[in-house]
Amino acid sequence: MEKNQKGKVYNFKKYNNKTNNNSSKVRKTLSLNERLGRILIAFFVIFVLLVGRLGWLQFVQGADLKEEMYRQLTTSKVISPKRGTIYDSTGKALAVSAQVDTVSIDPTKIVVEQEDSDEIDETKTKLLKEQVAKAFSEIFDLDYEETLKKVSSESTNVTIARKVENDKIEKLEAWMKENEIYSGINIDEDTKRYYPYDNLASNLIGFCGTDNQGLWGLELKWNDILTGTPGKVTSAQDAVQDLIPYENGTYIAPQNGNDITLTIDANIQQIAEKYLKQACEENNCKDGGNVIIMNPNNGDILAMATYPDYNLNDPYTLDFIPEDEWDKMSSEEQYLKQQETWNNRAITSTYEPGSVFKIVTAAAGLEEGLVDADTAGVFNCEGVEVVSGQEINCANRVKHGKQSLRDALKNSCNPAFIQLGQKIGAATLYRYYDAFGFFDKTGFGDIGDSGSSGEAQSIFWNLNDVGSVELATMSFGQRFKITPLQMISAVAAVANDGVLMKPRIAKEIKNTDTGAVTTIEPEEVRQVISKETSESLLDMLETVVENGSGGYAKVKGYSIAGKTGTSEPDPSDEESGFVASFAAISPVESPEVVILVTLYGPQGESYYGSQVAAPVVAQILTEVLPYLGIPSDSTDSDTAEETITLKNVKNKTVAEAKKIIENQGFECEVSGNDEDIVTEQMPVAGTGLIEGSIVKLYTEDNDTRASQTVPNLKGMSLAEAKAALKNKNLNIKYTGSGKITSQDITSGTSVEEGTVISVVLQEEIDE
Repeated sequence: MEKNQKGKVYNFKKYNNKTNNNSSKVRKTLSLNERLGRILIAFFVIFVLLVGRLGWLQFVQGADLKEEMYRQLTTSKVISPKRGTIYDSTGKALAVSAQVDTVSIDPTKIVVEQEDSDEIDETKTKLLKEQVAKAFSEIFDLDYEETLKKVSSESTNVTIARKVENDKIEKLEAWMKENEIYSGINIDEDTKRYYPYDNLASNLIGFCGTDNQGLWGLELKWNDILTGTPGKVTSAQDAVQDLIPYENGTYIAPQNGNDITLTIDANIQQIAEKYLKQACEENNCKDGGNVIIMNPNNGDILAMATYPDYNLNDPYTLDFIPEDEWDKMSSEEQYLKQQETWNNRAITSTYEPGSVFKIVTAAAGLEEGLVDADTAGVFNCEGVEVVSGQEINCANRVKHGKQSLRDALKNSCNPAFIQLGQKIGAATLYRYYDAFGFFDKTGFGDIGDSGSSGEAQSIFWNLNDVGSVELATMSFGQRFKITPLQMISAVAAVANDGVLMKPRIAKEIKNTDTGAVTTIEPEEVRQVISKETSESLLDMLETVVENGSGGYAKVKGYSIAGKTGTSEPDPSDEESGFVASFAAISPVESPEVVILVTLYGPQGESYYGSQVAAPVVAQILTEVLPYLGIPSDSTDSDTAEETITLKNVKNKTVAEAKKIIENQGFECEVSGNDEDIVTEQMPVAGTGLIEGSIVKLYTEDNDTRASQTVPNLKGMSLAEAKAALKNKNLNIKYTGSGKITSQDITSGTSVEEGTVISVVLQEEIDE
């Protein structure tokens, strides 16, 4: 302690301590400020770094990152072209492509991540996949377990459903929106091949696979013309599949396939198929049959029908085979049967033409001047012809005796044509076979380099191997094989003043993008025989129908020339059977239609072409000739009763309707009170009915329709048929006289009471 000048004592230690305490406070304050400053500096540095990083990302790496983002979001889709439409000659669409969609998934994107990491939540992902699979199976009618396998797979692209119609796509989109599930589900535009007329011309048109590629028939042959070229679109989508701007997006438009117009007339095709089906069923044709109808003047195919046929919209299901029988087949047997059914036998199968081929032998003999039409006694038939020690029979060993060529054709005499073939000689016959086109394929359906139609090659002996027996049999159309198309083409040449035309099935091709049309012009192959020979043959073939074995092919009011054919089973083929056929030309004076009906393996009461094939020709031509506007020369009315046009009685009271119907000469059947209002009638108003026909009337309270099974009327007299149909409340419409040879509705068919059954009657004809 020290004293100052005034004697005060100062405690320096105390003072010094006080001073030290203040300094400590200052140091503590500075330390806090320093820390705050340092924090601010740290924040600043971080901010600068963030700004720098953002600047680096934005200005240095921005373009690359943007491109990477779009790569992840970019979707590239193939745009399927629209397959060209196939039209008939009247403009009806026979094969069209409808807009549909294909649904696919990327299973690796159908996942749920854990909340605090990028790891997949296995439990929730499993539940999500089950939810998605359940939705797919319900919307698209799929098996749930199979669908779940697809959704749970490790693939990045799995197709769930193809060719999906718009209504199901709308259901899927609604489900996705409701459940907020978008990632991994893709909906891509596609097209679906559709056939509006189901079975119509099925063996001709063929069908497509799920990828819209032609698999059979014209769809396959013309695939390159119909298919077009796919397009492509590249765009970006967000998580909910909405488009987002993308400057590098591209769009390449597809080039649609070309439309093709056929020479086929759907109405004529329907007529041909109706009567072919009836003939095959009634005659129990074990291998079916086919019909070809051609315009001889330009080679146009107006109809080409094969039975059995199939539904183009479901080609793998063969309805004519019972399900239990189908299930017993092996998968290989099933596929072979499908292929057999899909084939167009008119061009893909060969057969022995039989006596129809006598037209060609006669043409050669006439053209060579070795025979004429009416010189009597140039041929002699004793019922059998012995050639090199081998007996060759005439039909039923009938002895036709002395005959002219006209007689021989009329009687379809085998010995006469054996004798004619011997006069002509094998080498000359082969020259005519070649001229008629039997040694070459017809080129059916060729349009540029359009692929193979599956046209079969004919089978003949080598000329050097033709002995006397071979010459004899081929003179009347046996022991060689050709296609039905080759046969009708030769007959058409006879009808066309001796000029052979290439069969034409396509009339024009239209580029659907440009509208440009390419016409497929008729193609003349060659002059085979002279016009004079053609006219002489037509005259003789008309005699075959008017007075000979082709009588069942007569059509009231029209001139018909034709030839029967019945080829025997091939001894070298145990599976072969009889082939019944008939070729016809009409009108004789100016041919516009040639038809060939071929029935394979008929096992009914008869297998002769004159009895089972000729009536089919008559049925078809009875409808086709008037449809084509070919005038009838019929003035006779004594072979059919006058018809009365049924009046419209709908919306009248039962009492009024009955009075009107009965006053017209018809019988009326109705359930209900006189005051009830008629809502329907059968037959419909405008139908032509003969007197005494039955008319069924229905009211709103009594509209129960009764059905009846159509009886087999063939062989009945008119009186018998009327009674049989009246007993079933069915009506009849008829032409001709004699016994019934054909009916328009097959026996065994179920029809509504009041239906009109049209029949044709003819006098009995000896084979």
